Amino acid sequence: MNLADVLYAPESPAHDTEIDAINEEAFGPGRYTRAAYRIREGGPHDRTLSFVALRDGVVIASVRQTPVVAGKGRAVLLGPLAVRPAFKNLGIGRRLVAIALEAARAAGWPAVVLVGDEPYYGPLGFRRIPYGQLEMPGPVDQNRLLAVELQPGAVARLQGMMQNAASAPRTAFSAPKVMAAS
Repeated sequence: MNLADVLYAPESPAHDTEIDAINEEAFGPGRYTRAAYRIREGGPHDRTLSFVALRDGVVIASVRQTPVVAGKGRAVLLGPLAVRPAFKNLGIGRRLVAIALEAARAAGWPAVVLVGDEPYYGPLGFRRIPYGQLEMPGPVDQNRLLAVELQPGAVARLQGMMQNAASAPRTAFSAPKVMAAS
């Protein structure tokens, strides 16, 4: 396969059925019990920060990002990231993560967090969150809590229980304001 045949695009509602199938294939029915999924079910992901990889108009991979809060911090939760088996190990997932990180940075988000494998995500800039700093609604291996800090001090502000920003009590937490160029 020629990677030039892969088109990366913002996610749209038209992609939902294919994305659901890819996530089912990648994670199975057990995905609904995972701590990260429990956070995601508290509110919608942000389509402006979520992307798909297409080949011949068919979704072959996707990544989503969901606004979250914890303590005095806010971030986006990256995931799920899923790639159809026939297209794994070609760099498509890594490219989607890079696109998602750049979108979060451009939108003014201070950090991106995820639950994942450090050997995969480390080269993309993710580092372990200090043990015990962040909690999730369900069991999670603390060694798999990773973050990229897009603004200095952002990860340190993420403390305690992580929640979907849409279901968190209304406080000073909101989506970053992007200033229009003049």
